[in-house]
Amino acid sequence: MTVLLMTPPMTQLNTPYPATAYLTGFLRSQGYEAVQRDPAIELFLEMMTAPALEIIRQHVEQNFEHLEDSELPAAIFTFLTEFDRYQLTVESAIRFLQGKDPSLAMRINSRRFLPEGPAFDAIAQMEAVSGDVLQAAFGNLGVQDKAKYLATLFINDLSTVITQGVDPYFEVSRYGEQLAAANPSFDNLYDTLMDEPSFSSEILEQLVELYLEETQPSVVALTVPFPGNMLGALRIAQTCKAINPDIPIIMGGGFINTELRALKDPRVFEFVDFICLDDGERPLITLLEYFEGKRGIDDLVRTYFLVQDSDGNDSGNSSGNNSDSGEPYVHFNENNELQDIPQTEVGAPVYDGLPLDEYLSLCEMLNPMHRIWSDGRWNKLTIAHGCYWRKCSFCDVSLDYIDRFDAAGADALVDRIEALIEETGETGFHFVDEALPPKLLFQLAKRLIERNVIISWWGNIRFERTFSQARCQLLADSGCIAVSGGLEVASDRLLKLMKKGVSVERVAQVTKAFSDAGILVHAYLMYGFPTQTEQETVDSLEMVRQLMKHGCFQSAYWHRFVATVHSPIGISPEQFGITLAERPEILFAENDVDFTDPTGTDHEMLGEGLRKALYNYMHGIGFDQPMSFWFNQKVARTGMKKDLISKAIDDLIASQ
Repeated sequence: MTVLLMTPPMTQLNTPYPATAYLTGFLRSQGYEAVQRDPAIELFLEMMTAPALEIIRQHVEQNFEHLEDSELPAAIFTFLTEFDRYQLTVESAIRFLQGKDPSLAMRINSRRFLPEGPAFDAIAQMEAVSGDVLQAAFGNLGVQDKAKYLATLFINDLSTVITQGVDPYFEVSRYGEQLAAANPSFDNLYDTLMDEPSFSSEILEQLVELYLEETQPSVVALTVPFPGNMLGALRIAQTCKAINPDIPIIMGGGFINTELRALKDPRVFEFVDFICLDDGERPLITLLEYFEGKRGIDDLVRTYFLVQDSDGNDSGNSSGNNSDSGEPYVHFNENNELQDIPQTEVGAPVYDGLPLDEYLSLCEMLNPMHRIWSDGRWNKLTIAHGCYWRKCSFCDVSLDYIDRFDAAGADALVDRIEALIEETGETGFHFVDEALPPKLLFQLAKRLIERNVIISWWGNIRFERTFSQARCQLLADSGCIAVSGGLEVASDRLLKLMKKGVSVERVAQVTKAFSDAGILVHAYLMYGFPTQTEQETVDSLEMVRQLMKHGCFQSAYWHRFVATVHSPIGISPEQFGITLAERPEILFAENDVDFTDPTGTDHEMLGEGLRKALYNYMHGIGFDQPMSFWFNQKVARTGMKKDLISKAIDDLIASQ
């Protein structure tokens, strides 16, 4: 039995999404033949060729023939007027970003080789404030990085052309996201799938046909990590069924686990046969055993499938209400008797079958920490399943991927690291845990040093007191180059309300300890939390300004708070002073839920100022501007005057 695993478009362009690598390694350890492909990166590369740009131009000209040049979107106008240069340089730019043609950097840096569309406007805007930003960022010798940044802007312009002029569902890191995310109805997705395929969908279909011919699979398994992968996943399934209606198609992944827990619409099963929730190893292996005749249908673990019961008798747990009519209905088989595969037994990920030399290293922002997400080819590895803290009130702590904590040992992890280095030739690792458990992290760092394993690694942590200066230095010595973590609201009252388990002062001390050890730090920020006032939001920005000015962290991102149905806030909103909006009947996806906050703060208005300020801070600009500078409308004009972060850092130094 051969299982073909695929990641639908679109995910990161610089490195494979790890789900298929995890499952391929696990299935092979269980004796199954597993192969994997990444149509996400291959679709993108097929669209970034000279022949594809010619087809894209034809679509654009047809779609915009009714507009004058002055009415065209900026990216479309530049694409049409500079088309010959785009077509001439696109394949060279891709090769350069793949690391295959480094000598091209000098030509790219001349600013005369690649056509420059609206994505390049960011350079002029920053230069208007702080002079030659490219010289400041890259100097005279940062030739490769400067060219990588310019080539990334070039790719961003082309991606905008495709989205605006050819395929509205295409984006570099997502694909038709708005059709799936928290959508209670399957109608929009279904109608799109029934329409004529778009240009990108036609390429995707051709890729899938090639994969099926190459691998001759007995089973197809699709991972759907984000809402933006759902359309691509269903397109792949649609193509597979058109070629071989009898091939079983299984779907799982992060989006499925989070948003399809109340699935009732049977039309989804026109495309797939089984949908699995939570960790995929146990449900997948049980399904394969079912296909082999070793298990019955009632043995399936956390799996949706369609049932046709002519007598209207439901023998199990049904998610639908149609069984009395004899119509097909969605059935969910829970089966808690078969336990999940422990972390010690899942094995090492396997990357063969993925085009590791085809991924693109991008530089999307002039910030050394922020670029890590899109630059470099990282081996992905999980050192522990779930979150050891699992208390934050905004988090989906009721779901398995957070709630069930299960760690592997340090020696087993180093064994997997060495196996991945041997296979891929890469020594860069991204530990993709929800929050790296400190005790295990320190053990891992010591084992890496003791066994002389040289890697560069980064991952997500909680900014808690256990990360002392000495321990941060230990992590740096083991190869840690960066960490990210949640500062969230930068308000002690709200941090306590969300049960974050940290204070702003503690975050300042921990992030400063990491930075002093030479480890880059990214902070996740949040605004719009229940009962958060306008003044608290402005004060949070002031805290962020102080933290970044003092070098506690180098990069950050503001997220607008969203209540989710699986979080403590979504489950018990009254404890947080809000009222949830009435929800429609859920037949497809459910996650975000609207709510009413009696505080009445205009978070939409504040958000633009928060993002503007942070963008400048990340480029080392604007630290001396008053809070009122960032907001166009009247807000609480001043933040706190006292430099609280200086005191926190002084206290940290005094305690050493």
